[in-house]
Amino acid sequence: MALNQTGEITDVAATARRLVEQIARVIVGKDDVIELLLVALFCDGHVLLEDVPGIGKTTLAKTLARSLGCTFNRIQFTPDLLPSDITGVNVFNQKTGDFEYRPGPLLAEVVLADEINRAGPRTQSALLEAMEERQVTVDGVTRPLAYPFLVLATQNPVELEGTFPLPEAQLDRFLLRVAMGYPAREDERTILRRFRISNPLLEIEPLIGAAEVRQLAARCRQVACHPVVEDYLLDLVRASRTDAAVELGVSPRGALAWLRAGQALAAIRGRDFVTPDDLQTLARPVLAHRLILSPESRLRGQRADAVITRLLDQTPVPVEETWSVHP
Repeated sequence: MALNQTGEITDVAATARRLVEQIARVIVGKDDVIELLLVALFCDGHVLLEDVPGIGKTTLAKTLARSLGCTFNRIQFTPDLLPSDITGVNVFNQKTGDFEYRPGPLLAEVVLADEINRAGPRTQSALLEAMEERQVTVDGVTRPLAYPFLVLATQNPVELEGTFPLPEAQLDRFLLRVAMGYPAREDERTILRRFRISNPLLEIEPLIGAAEVRQLAARCRQVACHPVVEDYLLDLVRASRTDAAVELGVSPRGALAWLRAGQALAAIRGRDFVTPDDLQTLARPVLAHRLILSPESRLRGQRADAVITRLLDQTPVPVEETWSVHP
């Protein structure tokens, strides 16, 4: 692990590669998904995992937390879950005669919010404050959350009865929306053999800690972005706002999230500058859940991912000679 004279991590790519390799010992054949989780981690963002049960979402969250040496909590969201059930409550102590705060499961460094759309709007709002403000408020007292604070929320795209769809404001708080998908045949064979005798998750040891995560995040923010690449990003953002299939396009917050994610991905891949390829790789995970399609498009069954793909195809990509040299 490369360190400078003050003991800070300088090689984001090498550290990310070690993390991916370790997590891949448990999560087989999903290096691209692991890479996206590291992008969110280094951007201080959150991830919405949309996929069917049994894919390995919980195992992925646990493995990431173990690799970072972070505390981990899983919250099963249900319709009767109250905000205090996740943020914590004040309990009267008869011995001392005072109220004592008992933290809820949200006060962990890595939180798996399982089936987030099954909770009511009030509970979703409590989670929203924690995600956006990095704090929880209980009985008028605000308490800061630890660093890092990463929420991995899951949604089942199949069973939608009895759910409360996430409002657009809360969807916009997720840096990425990711689908893991079923493993390839040989990857699934590897899973069967690895887990047949023991659970490889139990063998995972921390590679870095909170201080190192903060250093890596700071390094990612130093990645340069050529004005030509910025123009490419802005062209796509503007196109999303004027497309006939879109009612509401990408917001300025979404554009900034896209740029920061591009910086993190570039650093993870060993570069100190963002390329159009970085933005294209992240376009669907960062932008698709932020688009609101028009009623006509929804009636025709059009999906936001397809709109993003079309916009990418229609927008000219700057040639390498214009952005590969720093201004």
